[in-house]
Amino acid sequence: MSGKIDFQSLSFGMRRIGWIRFWVQSILGVVVMAVLIFSNFVSDSEDKFNLNAGLSLTTISFILLLFSLWQGWLIVRTGRAIASNARPSRGQTSKLIKRGLVVDLLGILFGLIGNQTLIGILFLQSTSEKNVVGSINSNYDVTGLEIFSVLSNSQVIFAHFLGLCFSLWLLRRIYK
Repeated sequence: MSGKIDFQSLSFGMRRIGWIRFWVQSILGVVVMAVLIFSNFVSDSEDKFNLNAGLSLTTISFILLLFSLWQGWLIVRTGRAIASNARPSRGQTSKLIKRGLVVDLLGILFGLIGNQTLIGILFLQSTSEKNVVGSINSNYDVTGLEIFSVLSNSQVIFAHFLGLCFSLWLLRRIYK
C-alpha cells in the first residue's frame, strides 16, 4: 500500500509541476514572441547600430523554449502514466527530465550570449558620438524599443531558468 501512495504522490507532483512549468513558460514565451515580432516590424535604424545578432540569438533561445514547452507537456503526460498500471520506468522518466534540463541549459546559454551581444551593441551605441557642428547627433540615442529587445531576452532567459529549476526539482523527486 505504501508503494501505491508514493506513485500517486509522484504522479500528482509531476502533473502539477509539469502544468506550472508549461503555463509559466507559455506566458513568458508569448511576451518574448510579441516583443520579437514588434521589434522586427517597428525598426527605425538608419544610422544606428544593428541589433540583429543579439535578436537572432534570442530567437534561437525562443525556439528552444518552444521545445521546452513540449517537454513540459511530456512531463504532464508521464505524470499521468505513473498513476496508471503501465507506468514508465524511473530511467525513462529521468531521461525525459534530463533532456529538458539540457534544452533549458542551451536556451540559457544562447540567451546569455544574445544578452551580452545586445547590451554590448547598446553600450557602443550610447557611447558613440557623431558631432554635427558641435552638437551630438540624436540618431545614436538608445530608444525604448531597443531596451524592449533586451527585456525580451531577459524574459526568455528567465523562462529557461524556471524550466531548469522545475526539472531539477522533479529529478530530485524521482530519485527520492
